Amino acid sequence: QVQLVESGGGLVQAGGSLRLSCAASGRTFTYTMGWFRQAPGKEREVVAADGWSGFITHYADSVKGRFTISRVNAKNTVYLQMNSLKPEDTAVYYCAAGERARLTNKDEYDYWGQGTQVTVSS
Repeated sequence: QVQLVESGGGLVQAGGSLRLSCAASGRTFTYTMGWFRQAPGKEREVVAADGWSGFITHYADSVKGRFTISRVNAKNTVYLQMNSLKPEDTAVYYCAAGERARLTNKDEYDYWGQGTQVTVSS
């Protein structure tokens, strides 16, 4: 059983940076790890995901070149570094873990955090 806790959200100006952290209680060495976001009135969408091997990653087109997903297995933690933030990045960001999940298929993830709010002002 895995529990996920996100942190690091907040309010920043456009062009600023935030780093989100997702701490997992329960081992996730062989799990796909992903970051998703959901803005009011919109569907939850994948932002970035990392396969268990650490060699395969996925980024949404809207964040390529700006966001970076990473994981530190020794700390059982996954991060999302967000640079050059835009107002359209405003959303609740969720960490997710899946034992057999394909990186972009949110329905295949097994565990979800409670979310952390990211607000980017113009």
